[in-house]
Amino acid sequence: MTGLRGVFAGFGKSRAFALLGRALVPADRVLLRLSGGRVGVGAAVGLRTLLLTTIGRRSGEPRQVPLLYVERAGGYVVIGSNWGGEAHPAWSANLLAHPAATVAVGGRTVDVAGRLLTGDERQETWDAVAAYWPAYDRYAVRAGHREIRVFLLEPVSR
Repeated sequence: MTGLRGVFAGFGKSRAFALLGRALVPADRVLLRLSGGRVGVGAAVGLRTLLLTTIGRRSGEPRQVPLLYVERAGGYVVIGSNWGGEAHPAWSANLLAHPAATVAVGGRTVDVAGRLLTGDERQETWDAVAAYWPAYDRYAVRAGHREIRVFLLEPVSR
């Protein structure tokens, strides 16, 4: 890991980063929405970010959240770390209830189906994503008893 991402990887494991990251989510959401998924806050430090739009499991309304991602198996892997919090993030529950979603990434919008990874597939994917952003391992420790959800967002045809 080189450049700014390498510098931020260590800071990314801290509680201070989790607080800062949570504060930056609204700005990231706006940047990604306005740029069609081209520019997010994470880009400044070499991280890839997408804007995920899910359907709220309770409200039935569209919900948007910026997420770091790693490309894998022809799709986008996203992690429900919730910054190491004790509860799963709402977007992950939305995906479980309604797997059909969209992502804005790289200037295009893609229809996807979210699939929760389990077993060996989850572990292999986790290892690849943690190599990309080592802070995920620290988030897993802080998350305590819960296993952090790992999703593969697979593109679908319209």
